[in-house]
Amino acid sequence: MALYLDTSCLLKTLFPEPESALVLALCAAEKQVVVSALTKLETTVQIGARLAGGTLTRSGAVGLLRRLDALLAMEPYETAMFPSTAVELAAKQVRLDPRSAHCRTLDRLHLAVMEAMGLRRILTNDEAQGRAATALGFEVVRPR
Repeated sequence: MALYLDTSCLLKTLFPEPESALVLALCAAEKQVVVSALTKLETTVQIGARLAGGTLTRSGAVGLLRRLDALLAMEPYETAMFPSTAVELAAKQVRLDPRSAHCRTLDRLHLAVMEAMGLRRILTNDEAQGRAATALGFEVVRPR
């Protein structure tokens, strides 16, 4: 069963954080790790934000973008397009139970992408997204 990789964990493959080694090990143990176009976009935006904020040099940012592309070209990673139904699915998820499954809009879109693709497992470090995923019946894997 495929594992959906959220931005919070994809960033850990590029930036050294306490959970980085565990995220890489969890992904390496999978047969298929799905990274959506949304996840790749968010990761690219975060690299750009660090460049704009002065914590990355231009050459450092370019190097990270190359590393991202190289990582996503390797097994078990698979890049998936953003499904056209994701926005409607996200809205439907919120209408089902807005209080118990609250998370930020982009996190909700990740869950909608999962639903549209028929995925049931997510690797995330985001607590609110994890609770929302659990409320939808998804299996949540946390790098802890």
